[in-house]
Amino acid sequence: MDALQISVGVLEMVLLVYFGFASIYIFVFALAGLFEAKKKPKILNKQRKFAVLIPGYKEDNVIVEVARRALEQSYPEALFDVVIIADSFQEITLQKLRTLPIELVEVSFDKSTKSKALNSAMECIGDAYDVALVLDADNIMEFDFVERINESFNRGYKVVQGHRIAKNTNTPMAILDAISEEVNNHIFRKGHRVLGLSSALIGSGMAFDYHFFKTTMAKVNAVGGFDKELELKLLCNRNQIEYLHQAYVLDEKVQKSEVFANQRKRWLSAQFIYFRRFAISGIRELVLRGNVDFADKVYQMVSPPRVLLLGMVVLITFGYIISDVVFGASLFLLPSMIWYAIMLITVMAFFFSIPKRFYGKETLKAIATLPKAFGLMFLSLFKLKGANKKFIHTQHGAINT
Repeated sequence: MDALQISVGVLEMVLLVYFGFASIYIFVFALAGLFEAKKKPKILNKQRKFAVLIPGYKEDNVIVEVARRALEQSYPEALFDVVIIADSFQEITLQKLRTLPIELVEVSFDKSTKSKALNSAMECIGDAYDVALVLDADNIMEFDFVERINESFNRGYKVVQGHRIAKNTNTPMAILDAISEEVNNHIFRKGHRVLGLSSALIGSGMAFDYHFFKTTMAKVNAVGGFDKELELKLLCNRNQIEYLHQAYVLDEKVQKSEVFANQRKRWLSAQFIYFRRFAISGIRELVLRGNVDFADKVYQMVSPPRVLLLGMVVLITFGYIISDVVFGASLFLLPSMIWYAIMLITVMAFFFSIPKRFYGKETLKAIATLPKAFGLMFLSLFKLKGANKKFIHTQHGAINT
C-alpha cells in the first residue's frame, strides 16, 4: 500500500468517525423525539413573581410592539414585570416605551453584549423576583407562556426552555431557518428529554430561578453564545434543563442569506471556542463522575451543524456512487454500503424531525436554497477567527403576527 492509499484511507476514517457518528447521534435523538417525555409530578402549587428580561441593541423597529405584546399574558399582571433593556435606542423609541407599564433600563457599553445587558438590568431591578424569563428583542410569547413556565417550576425545575417557533416564513431562507430550528427543537430538546438528558438552551424563551440565574450570569462574560457558556456551567453542576414543547414563543427568522451567514458564523465560532475550553473537563466529568449530561453538551459543541452535516454526507456519498457507477468498482478503501447507510439514517433523522406543517410546495422552494445555505456555512468555517471577540448584531424587522 503506497503513501497515497494510506492518506486516502486515513481521510476516509476521519470523515467516517466525525460525520458518521454525528449522523447516528441525531438519528437516535430524532427517533426518541417521536415519543413523549415522562413528566414529573407537581410538588408545589405556587405563583411566582417573574422578571421578563428583554435586552435589545438598536431594535427600534420591533421593540415597542414586542413590549406591548409581552404584557398580554394569562398570568396575573401583578406577578410579572416586563423589563426592556435598551442599548443604543433612538430617543423617540424610548419615549414610546416610557408610556407603557413596563420597567425600562437604559444601558450603554463600549462593547455591547447580551450578558452585560442582562447583568446590568438585574443589578438595577433588584431581587424581588422568583423567576428570570429571558427573551430576544423580536420574541413574542403566546398568551399562556408565563403560566406554563410557572407550572414547570411547580414540578421542581430551576431551568426551563420554551418551544421557540417561527414568527415569519415569508422567504425561502426564512422557511429554511424555521425548519432548522424545529429540527434542533426535536433532536436537542424534545428527544434529549425523552431519553432523560437535559434540553439545549436557545438563548431566548428560557426561564431560570432568579437568584440562581443572577449569581450564575455574574460569572458569564461571553461576547457571543452566552447561552452555551451558561448551559455548560449549569450541566457541569448537574442542574437539569427542562423543555416545554407546548410553551410557544415566536421568533423572527432570518430572511436574507447574508444575515444567515453572519448568524451561523457567530454560532460556529462560539461552539468551537467552548469545545476547546471544556473538552478536557467533559471527559473528566464523564469518566470520574458519570456526568453524561455535561459530556453530551461538550460533544454538541464540536458536532457539525445540521445543514453542514446533511451537505457533507450527501457529497461524500455521491463521491462513492460516482466511483461505483463510473469506474465499476470503488476507488476507496471503505465499502460504499457504509456511506449509503449513513445517508439513509441522516435523511430519516430529518424526516422524523421536520413538523408535518412544513411538508408543502413552499418548503420545496426553500429546499432549493439548501445548497446556498450549505455553501455559506462551509465558507464560514474559514472565517471564524475573531468572530466571537466582537458583537455581531442580527437586525430584525417589523413582522406582523
